[in-house]
Amino acid sequence: MQTMMQNPTQTQQQPLMMTPPTVVTTKDLMYLKDGMSWLLDATKKCAHFASEAQCSQVKQLIDQIGQMHQRHYNLLLQHCQNNNTQQMTQIPQQ
Repeated sequence: MQTMMQNPTQTQQQPLMMTPPTVVTTKDLMYLKDGMSWLLDATKKCAHFASEAQCSQVKQLIDQIGQMHQRHYNLLLQHCQNNNTQQMTQIPQQ
């Protein structure tokens, strides 16, 4: 009997979603909420550690990282601000 073993380095990747779905499910919303919480926490930590940094280059780098997290947070927030109720009415019922 022959068994097939999958190489752990060969993982199947899902295609990237370039635009968000028109409808956000409850499960999607929970994932977004978690992600937004993590991003907000990271942004706050970066602001704190940038203010504590003595070296100007380190301070600048931490500020840039904090700004990246803030941009990602704002992007997720935009995705959450669509009119989900209106979009749900346009989906055909089975």
